[in-house]
Amino acid sequence: MKFLFVLLSLLLTVALSSASYPCGPNSCDYGQVCRTFDGVCSCIPINDCHEVTLSQKVIGTWTDSSCGKTYTQYDVTIKNNLNRDVKNIFIGTDYTLNLRDNNSIWNIVRLPNGVLTLPSYQPSINAGASFTFGFILEGTKAAKLNILAVTF
Repeated sequence: MKFLFVLLSLLLTVALSSASYPCGPNSCDYGQVCRTFDGVCSCIPINDCHEVTLSQKVIGTWTDSSCGKTYTQYDVTIKNNLNRDVKNIFIGTDYTLNLRDNNSIWNIVRLPNGVLTLPSYQPSINAGASFTFGFILEGTKAAKLNILAVTF
């Protein structure tokens, strides 16, 4: 029982800490993006962030005969819709990013808190350009991904 209480407390702590995201000296709430232009941060509703978009595409789905589990491979494209470079981006995830294993995500860095960011070999996304990363999930449902912060 004590173990269950500790586990639930940890899960609640993680949920509350991921409900907001730092934005300069402030924090953006869930459903907001920290958008930084020329060093000036502001929190805007996700639906108002058209400068950068995420799209997921199913590459393939299969069932592993050795375990009977179904897996789906996705490509995710980050599209920079502005005429200035994206210098940094942080993408939030949740339990729906149910990776097949730790090697089933590529071309992106997954931080210890689960947030995704650009790899060191891709430090920015040029104006009007796109960047694609991928992963393999257990099941057939797409992961919920949302932009937490973007710096131009």
